[in-house]
Amino acid sequence: MPAKSKPSRSAVGFRVKSGWATAVLLGLSDSPRVLDRRIVELCDPAVPASRQPYHAGFGALEEDASEIRWRTGVVRRAAGKSVTALLQAYRAMGFAPRSAGLVVGSLIDPATVANPHIRAHALEGRLFRTVLEETLQSAKLACVVVIEKSTYAKAAAALGRTEEELKRTVLALGRSAGGPWRADEKLAAAAAWMRLA
Repeated sequence: MPAKSKPSRSAVGFRVKSGWATAVLLGLSDSPRVLDRRIVELCDPAVPASRQPYHAGFGALEEDASEIRWRTGVVRRAAGKSVTALLQAYRAMGFAPRSAGLVVGSLIDPATVANPHIRAHALEGRLFRTVLEETLQSAKLACVVVIEKSTYAKAAAALGRTEEELKRTVLALGRSAGGPWRADEKLAAAAAWMRLA
């Protein structure tokens, strides 16, 4: 990339899922542009139980505390390794994002969920969100967490645009990125752009 076209600032957005996240790095000069996008593993694929560490088989909540400690330890190590590699790759590309936006499905307190299977999902949502956030913060990236259904409204407000304008621009960003540009990439891009505001 020629030096004159290098963005002056960059931020990374994540759409956090159970065991992985979609990451989109945006740069900003006159307008935002996609610098990179990829999947980041937040679990260890060699340890299948780390993708859903609070599940004990289909539809059941894991209640063995030592098993949960082991699985969540695997998640912390795997996420740390993946995020460190991601940030190193960005530095090698010449970018050093200073902030991140994390888009999540919910911020519900798992303790308030009566159904054990749904509580397992809530525990996993909290785990992957907090592990990613803590890892990014330890790398000196300021983080904000937003719920999926309010991402566009919050980003539009931060950028002084309407939601429709924001959605159109985010959709257009995908054309330059090449390949599929799904809802996860769009949400991650909106979160990154909000952090550039």
